[in-house]
Amino acid sequence: MSQLIEIRWHARAGQGAVTAAKLVADTALMDGAYVQAMPEYGPERTGAPLKAYTRVCSEPIEVHNNITNPGIVVVLDDTLLDTVDVAEGIADDGVVILNTELSAPEARAKLGVADTVKVAVVDASGIALDTIKRDIPNTPIVGALSKVTGVVPVDQVKERLRITFGKKFSQEMIDANLSSVDRAYEEVVCA
Repeated sequence: MSQLIEIRWHARAGQGAVTAAKLVADTALMDGAYVQAMPEYGPERTGAPLKAYTRVCSEPIEVHNNITNPGIVVVLDDTLLDTVDVAEGIADDGVVILNTELSAPEARAKLGVADTVKVAVVDASGIALDTIKRDIPNTPIVGALSKVTGVVPVDQVKERLRITFGKKFSQEMIDANLSSVDRAYEEVVCA
């Protein structure tokens, strides 16, 4: 993993994108990688669009700015597609992972990305509602990210979730989040 992996997260405040960005970084850190995770906020109100960023590399990371040319874009709310160019600057061989009920071909058409960009879709909100009983799609989307990109192994994601969530949530909530990761890992579809 000497190549720098840069992930840009698009979401609305309250959907857990900042937590997801940090979860991916913390998981990669467990494997000895160098990492960064940082939010970029606008108006800090629930529902406001926001970005977060994650960098992962096997060597020290010497850049400390926002990610403008990501290899991976993760979108936690497909309504952002109507107002935000989430694919702006994406690498020609990049990956977009989208929380949506759209099919992968429908999502590709709506995104307007090149055929060389991989598009993956998963109903992370539906999974979150089924498992954790709240529309917070961050843990399912990390499961999908693990499957589509391999940036972090799903078993390590779940181990990190146990550690992080164990400090603040009941075992029932931890188990529900672990289930959401597994479901999204299995249900994500690529185009």
